[in-house]
Amino acid sequence: MLTLLLADDDPDDRLLALEALHSARIGTRVECVPDGETLLGYLKRQPPYDDDDRYPLPNLVLLDLNMPRMGGLEALRAIRADAALRHLPVLVTSVSRDPGDVLRCYQAGCNAFIAKPATFDGLVAAIGNTARYWLNTVELPEPPR
Repeated sequence: MLTLLLADDDPDDRLLALEALHSARIGTRVECVPDGETLLGYLKRQPPYDDDDRYPLPNLVLLDLNMPRMGGLEALRAIRADAALRHLPVLVTSVSRDPGDVLRCYQAGCNAFIAKPATFDGLVAAIGNTARYWLNTVELPEPPR
């Protein structure tokens, strides 16, 4: 089963992502955090995220670019700078359509970028394709057509 860590400060965007995954019947466990700082605390197993049964390490991170406290780009750079985390696939989402933002995300090491608002099918396909490519041991259904 795929465990996905969703970092997004917008509750509506979190809900849409959860609904998309549920409607596609992708067997995932999704944990949510509101910002990059909390994301790093989760990934580095800092309290209260030090309970592996309650807060499993994710196979994939879905990361919003614009968040309070610590934005997605800064969090992505911190993930890639950490030897224990740098292998973790990160899919960045953003309302930005600025080519400079997309380029900065790829330069910082994101595995995929998807513009918001994304369709359910588009989001599920991006997550599935990222997981298939970077986590070849994870079995996911084909993206919807």
